[in-house]
Amino acid sequence: MLAWFLPLQLPMTPIDWLALLHPVLIILFVYPVVGATIRLGILARERRLKINPLPPSVGIEHGDHGRWLTGGVVLAVLIALDYSFIKHALNQATPFAGGAARLALLLLISAGTLLAYAALWFVKKARLRASFALLTWAGLLGLGSQKEIWRLSDNPLTGEFWGSHYWAGVLLTGLLLFSVAARQEVLRSLRMRRLHVTANVLVAVLLAVMAITGTRDLLQIPPSWQAPALGGCDHVTLKCAPTISPEAFRQALDKAVKEALGKRLSPTALGAPPVGPADAAANQAAALPPAALAPGLVAPA
Repeated sequence: MLAWFLPLQLPMTPIDWLALLHPVLIILFVYPVVGATIRLGILARERRLKINPLPPSVGIEHGDHGRWLTGGVVLAVLIALDYSFIKHALNQATPFAGGAARLALLLLISAGTLLAYAALWFVKKARLRASFALLTWAGLLGLGSQKEIWRLSDNPLTGEFWGSHYWAGVLLTGLLLFSVAARQEVLRSLRMRRLHVTANVLVAVLLAVMAITGTRDLLQIPPSWQAPALGGCDHVTLKCAPTISPEAFRQALDKAVKEALGKRLSPTALGAPPVGPADAAANQAAALPPAALAPGLVAPA
């Protein structure tokens, strides 16, 4: 209820908007395409088993949707990684290791990784397809291994590793790249089709994990103007160092509530008719004590 009275002001800097690109791309593009790809895959299987007389274009559309899905995931991962690099480079409190030269190199590697995936779309030979898929995955792994990337844990024997949004995303991207690179082999080999189906069942599980861990991590990324205050928080004791005294906070809160109530509960805001001169005079007379009134006069009821 308090949020209804307080004015909502959330200033966003360009780096804050950049932080939103990754989840926005995943929500608006990747997950809808996932649903369409799964549906087309089921239809392609029904056509192959002659369950439904569907046109041959079903299998082609399934493969095309898979390529777009993988491209969207690769692009979203690169955006998230580049955001982490740029955010640390702009942080004046801690110097960015390597300076602008290292930042430019990391961004160049990101562009090269995206180009490697684009090349995977056009090459035909199996050796080249495998090479560009591995090159794309290696680029993501190399960028993700930098110290600016938050990975929770790098030890697979710990629970934090399996709850890491980063490592789940790396495995998801690797499986999707395998499906794109092995597209021709999947069409020709029953064994490869079974491997493809098994890999994509795991992909579906990882997508659910990514949705949960991504939402969790998004809650832990504050706007840039709040970051200095949250820097004094201890994630072990779950306590934050006070940046304002309780009395000052109480006074600021009371002032904000009074200002908000004054705006929202004013007569004009509530639709009441404006007060005329006669009504104002009557109200002033009603507020006066009886002794202040002239003899024979009483305050209006």
